[in-house]
Amino acid sequence: MDALPPRPDARDGRDAPGAAPSDRAPDDRAPRSADGSPGGTAPADGTAPADGTAPADGAMFEPTTTASQLRRFIKSRPWVPMHELRRRFGLNGGDDDMTGVEYQGGRIFLGLPAREAAMLGDLIRHGEVGFELVHDPDCPAVAGVFPMRPVARP
Repeated sequence: MDALPPRPDARDGRDAPGAAPSDRAPDDRAPRSADGSPGGTAPADGTAPADGTAPADGAMFEPTTTASQLRRFIKSRPWVPMHELRRRFGLNGGDDDMTGVEYQGGRIFLGLPAREAAMLGDLIRHGEVGFELVHDPDCPAVAGVFPMRPVARP
Protein backbone atom coordinates (compact mmCIF):
# COMPACT_ATOMS: atom_id res chain seq x y z
CA MET A 1 0.00 0.00 0.00
CA ASP A 2 1.13 3.53 -0.76
CA ALA A 3 1.72 5.96 2.06
CA LEU A 4 -0.94 8.60 2.35
CA PRO A 5 0.10 12.26 2.48
CA PRO A 6 -0.44 14.13 5.74
CA ARG A 7 -3.99 15.45 6.01
CA PRO A 8 -5.68 18.14 8.06
CA ASP A 9 -6.57 17.21 11.60
CA ALA A 10 -10.23 16.12 11.49
CA ARG A 11 -10.98 17.19 15.07
CA ASP A 12 -10.45 20.93 14.85
CA GLY A 13 -10.07 21.66 11.14
CA ARG A 14 -6.47 22.91 11.44
CA ASP A 15 -3.74 21.57 9.20
CA ALA A 16 -1.61 18.81 10.64
CA PRO A 17 2.11 19.55 11.08
CA GLY A 18 3.93 19.28 7.78
CA ALA A 19 0.71 19.38 5.72
CA ALA A 20 0.06 21.85 2.97
CA PRO A 21 -2.18 24.75 3.99
CA SER A 22 -5.84 24.08 3.35
CA ASP A 23 -7.77 25.90 0.67
CA ARG A 24 -10.47 26.91 3.12
CA ALA A 25 -10.40 30.48 4.40
CA PRO A 26 -10.07 30.67 8.20
CA ASP A 27 -13.45 32.34 8.67
CA ASP A 28 -15.58 30.14 6.38
CA ARG A 29 -17.70 29.04 9.34
CA ALA A 30 -18.09 32.56 10.76
CA PRO A 31 -21.61 33.96 10.56
CA ARG A 32 -22.29 36.34 7.69
CA SER A 33 -24.73 39.23 7.52
CA ALA A 34 -27.00 39.87 4.55
CA ASP A 35 -24.31 41.85 2.70
CA GLY A 36 -21.77 39.02 3.10
CA SER A 37 -19.59 40.74 5.68
CA PRO A 38 -18.56 38.83 8.81
CA GLY A 39 -20.88 39.13 11.79
CA GLY A 40 -24.51 38.33 12.36
CA THR A 41 -27.50 40.59 12.57
CA ALA A 42 -29.64 41.10 15.63
CA PRO A 43 -33.12 39.62 15.66
CA ALA A 44 -36.01 42.08 15.57
CA ASP A 45 -37.03 41.27 19.16
CA GLY A 46 -33.78 42.72 20.58
CA THR A 47 -32.38 39.43 21.88
CA ALA A 48 -28.85 38.32 21.17
CA PRO A 49 -28.38 36.17 18.06
CA ALA A 50 -28.07 32.44 18.68
CA ASP A 51 -24.55 32.43 17.25
CA GLY A 52 -23.34 34.75 20.05
CA THR A 53 -22.09 37.53 17.78
CA ALA A 54 -22.43 41.18 18.72
CA PRO A 55 -24.12 43.70 16.46
CA ALA A 56 -21.79 45.59 14.11
CA ASP A 57 -22.87 49.03 15.37
CA GLY A 58 -21.73 48.22 18.94
CA ALA A 59 -25.25 48.32 20.41
CA MET A 60 -25.82 46.28 23.53
CA PHE A 61 -28.57 43.68 23.80
CA GLU A 62 -31.10 44.01 26.59
CA PRO A 63 -31.72 40.70 28.33
CA THR A 64 -35.31 39.54 28.21
CA THR A 65 -36.72 37.78 31.24
CA THR A 66 -39.89 35.71 31.29
CA ALA A 67 -42.25 34.91 34.15
CA SER A 68 -41.33 31.22 33.78
CA GLN A 69 -37.64 32.01 34.28
CA LEU A 70 -38.42 34.09 37.37
CA ARG A 71 -40.66 31.35 38.79
CA ARG A 72 -38.11 28.61 38.12
CA PHE A 73 -35.26 30.57 39.69
CA ILE A 74 -37.27 31.51 42.79
CA LYS A 75 -38.54 27.95 43.28
CA SER A 76 -34.98 26.60 43.11
CA ARG A 77 -33.98 28.45 46.31
CA PRO A 78 -35.45 28.82 49.79
CA TRP A 79 -35.23 32.66 49.73
CA VAL A 80 -34.07 35.14 47.08
CA PRO A 81 -33.17 38.75 47.91
CA MET A 82 -34.23 41.33 45.33
CA HIS A 83 -30.63 42.24 44.47
CA GLU A 84 -30.01 38.59 43.54
CA LEU A 85 -32.88 38.67 41.01
CA ARG A 86 -31.38 41.81 39.48
CA ARG A 87 -27.92 40.26 39.28
CA ARG A 88 -29.06 36.85 38.00
CA PHE A 89 -31.17 38.26 35.17
CA GLY A 90 -29.00 41.28 34.34
CA LEU A 91 -31.73 43.78 35.24
CA ASN A 92 -29.80 47.02 35.19
CA GLY A 93 -31.11 50.22 36.65
CA GLY A 94 -30.50 52.76 39.35
CA ASP A 95 -29.89 51.82 42.97
CA ASP A 96 -33.15 53.45 44.05
CA ASP A 97 -35.40 52.08 41.29
CA MET A 98 -38.68 50.88 42.78
CA THR A 99 -41.83 49.81 40.96
CA GLY A 100 -45.18 49.62 42.71
CA VAL A 101 -47.53 46.71 42.06
CA GLU A 102 -51.07 46.14 43.35
CA TYR A 103 -51.49 43.53 46.07
CA GLN A 104 -54.64 42.88 48.15
CA GLY A 105 -56.07 46.37 47.80
CA GLY A 106 -52.75 48.08 48.50
CA ARG A 107 -49.37 48.58 46.91
CA ILE A 108 -46.05 46.88 47.46
CA PHE A 109 -42.82 48.13 45.93
CA LEU A 110 -40.33 45.89 44.13
CA GLY A 111 -36.77 46.93 43.37
CA LEU A 112 -37.04 45.80 39.73
CA PRO A 113 -37.71 47.46 36.38
CA ALA A 114 -41.41 47.89 35.55
CA ARG A 115 -41.71 44.91 33.17
CA GLU A 116 -40.11 42.39 35.54
CA ALA A 117 -41.92 43.89 38.56
CA ALA A 118 -45.26 43.35 36.80
CA MET A 119 -44.34 39.69 36.12
CA LEU A 120 -43.26 39.13 39.72
CA GLY A 121 -46.42 40.91 40.94
CA ASP A 122 -48.52 38.44 38.94
CA LEU A 123 -46.65 35.51 40.53
CA ILE A 124 -47.26 36.99 43.99
CA ARG A 125 -50.99 37.64 43.34
CA HIS A 126 -51.46 34.07 42.06
CA GLY A 127 -49.89 32.64 45.22
CA GLU A 128 -46.89 31.06 43.47
CA VAL A 129 -44.36 33.30 45.22
CA GLY A 130 -44.35 34.80 48.71
CA PHE A 131 -42.50 37.93 49.82
CA GLU A 132 -40.95 39.54 52.88
CA LEU A 133 -41.17 43.28 53.46
CA VAL A 134 -38.36 45.54 54.62
CA HIS A 135 -38.44 45.91 58.42
CA ASP A 136 -36.40 49.08 58.90
CA PRO A 137 -37.86 51.45 57.88
CA ASP A 138 -41.31 49.93 58.08
CA CYS A 139 -42.57 50.33 54.52
CA PRO A 140 -44.20 48.19 51.83
CA ALA A 141 -40.91 47.53 50.00
CA VAL A 142 -40.07 43.90 49.26
CA ALA A 143 -36.72 42.69 50.62
CA GLY A 144 -36.89 39.21 49.13
CA VAL A 145 -39.12 36.48 47.78
CA PHE A 146 -39.58 32.78 48.43
CA PRO A 147 -41.42 29.91 46.76
CA MET A 148 -44.86 28.92 47.96
CA ARG A 149 -45.09 25.16 48.14
CA PRO A 150 -48.49 23.50 47.95
CA VAL A 151 -49.55 21.97 51.25
CA ALA A 152 -50.17 18.21 51.08
CA ARG A 153 -53.68 17.40 52.26
CA PRO A 154 -54.47 13.98 53.81
